[in-house]
Amino acid sequence: MRIYKIVTETVWRQALATRRLDGMPVDFADGYLHFSAPEQLRETAAKHFAGQSDLVLIGVEAEGLGEALKWEVSRGGQLFPHLYATLATDQVAFAGPLRQAEDGTHLFPDDIP
Repeated sequence: MRIYKIVTETVWRQALATRRLDGMPVDFADGYLHFSAPEQLRETAAKHFAGQSDLVLIGVEAEGLGEALKWEVSRGGQLFPHLYATLATDQVAFAGPLRQAEDGTHLFPDDIP
């Protein structure tokens, strides 16, 4: 299963330069990297990234993250994937710009439900 993270272009450029993604401010505050399952992604984008246009969508295969990946109860009682480790950029299966429609909603690749 592929899980997803949304980061700013600046954070992604830094990750590429250092070959590791340390996270966004919320990740540092909470002590883990926040991810979303495919069915959670649109709500995550709307809630935490509304109106932002400088974003990158990252996809990672959950199976490759080992025991550092925990599925924990979060928003609305749903289980969300949280990574208690730094993410090496060579573990990223997909990375691309998260574009916006004219109405400001984010546009996701067709293979994300």
